[in-house]
Amino acid sequence: MCSSEACAAYFKDQDAYRRCFKELRKKWMSYGRLTGKIVLRDSSEEERRAIGGVVGKVFFEQDLWFLASEFEQGLQRTRFAPVDMKKVLEAYFGETISTNQDRKQEKQKKTREFLEELCGYFQGMGDGVSAAFLWMRELLQKKRYGYQILVREYRKNPAAAESYGINVGNALLKLELVKKEEKECPLAVFSAGISGNPHYFDRGTVAGQLLIHGICFQMGEELPENAHQWRELLMGAGLVPDNISSLLHACGLRLGTKEGWHPAYEAFCARKESCVITMENLRGITGVQAAGDRVYVVENEMVFSYLADNGSSDKLTLLCTSGQLRAVALDVIRMLLETGVSIYYSGDIDPDGIGIADRLWRKFGPGIRIWRMAPRDYEKSLSGESIGESGLAKLENIGHPLLRETAACMKEKRRAAYQENLLEELLGDIKQGDPGI
Repeated sequence: MCSSEACAAYFKDQDAYRRCFKELRKKWMSYGRLTGKIVLRDSSEEERRAIGGVVGKVFFEQDLWFLASEFEQGLQRTRFAPVDMKKVLEAYFGETISTNQDRKQEKQKKTREFLEELCGYFQGMGDGVSAAFLWMRELLQKKRYGYQILVREYRKNPAAAESYGINVGNALLKLELVKKEEKECPLAVFSAGISGNPHYFDRGTVAGQLLIHGICFQMGEELPENAHQWRELLMGAGLVPDNISSLLHACGLRLGTKEGWHPAYEAFCARKESCVITMENLRGITGVQAAGDRVYVVENEMVFSYLADNGSSDKLTLLCTSGQLRAVALDVIRMLLETGVSIYYSGDIDPDGIGIADRLWRKFGPGIRIWRMAPRDYEKSLSGESIGESGLAKLENIGHPLLRETAACMKEKRRAAYQENLLEELLGDIKQGDPGI
């Protein structure tokens, strides 16, 4: 038996050194050598006597400490000298001991080999240098465009990560063909064709996140910050998301096509009836036209119904966003602003409502007029519902000057206000053609 193994066997037989050796192993795994301070809390008299005999000290306190290097130097003065501390620790614990740096480097090596294999898989595919190969090479060389996501999945489940990488790469290859053929493909159909699962590339899934990173790399775009930007990015790549759930209620709005005004919406306008517009309905629409030079937009469905029923006229164009602004609402508002109309937006005067109005104004600028959301309207429409701290936090950094004033009142009163309490005022503004800004 070599001296290191004999040394380990000797100390392993004595329980007084057990805690000491565990701490020595931690030091070696952290630094690759014995360095720093070893502290043993509530030590026993047997531990103090045994360790003191090695390091050449007498310990009286229950919490004893010594330098790890002192213990190693003490061993070199024993009959086991010379000893290799790494071999002693490995023999003591019966395992190969590697440092944290060694494990980190090994992990990085395996990760790189994984990405290199995926890179090799896509090399030569497609016409010349494919988007899939270039994307994977970007991950490998610059650690961008989904690198963190794919590596995280690899460390959890290498087989699943390989599947994600191959499927997303194949998706990028297929998108190159879609672009060349100038065709659109429904996202669910596209997902099913790649993976067999129509929801595989849905927003928020691992595969969906990786696909967005791949498309952003392919198109040179920034990552989308919200659902609307996500939808626009997919549409730009030739993928059509779910176009039914994104909807907008409208009254008095004409939709134009290459062949002329859309007959179905012309009928709704003629009958002065409200209708629903989805993203699917907007496909092929070349423009929109309001009934007059003003368009009124409200957040709440009940408010919309009341105003549509009681304010109906040949000059009324009224829209309802049903809360958060969906892609269809943003597209219609953009097309309306291009015609030169003024848009008056009114929402609930609570943290979420103020935020929606402010984001709409920030996006489209002065073409958006904030309607009936001033401090005086807040006072008139107050409810008994209190606003918590998380709600009040949403009122920070409001950009629109009028909405900032209202937000300040809201912070003081800590209560929400709602559109339903301003029905008569909203209706009066529409009938008089003079919105109360």
